[in-house]
Amino acid sequence: MSDEELIVEFALTRLDHPGLDLEEVAALVVRRGGPERMVEFAGQTLVHRDELRGAVFPAAVEHVLRVVLMLRGPRD
Repeated sequence: MSDEELIVEFALTRLDHPGLDLEEVAALVVRRGGPERMVEFAGQTLVHRDELRGAVFPAAVEHVLRVVLMLRGPRD
């Protein structure tokens, strides 16, 4: 999944759940993606951290948040 596709998925999920904070929305995106997507996201986080192991779900959520915040840019 490209970063742009991930942003769209995140935005649609956030529209469905406006009361949730960013981390909760990211967790929903990971859960909706299923096990294969979760492992993909977690792997990207571990590569970014230069680590060999880590908890899959939290690492996957971290990836989603990192992409969202990076593409969101600095806040004024």
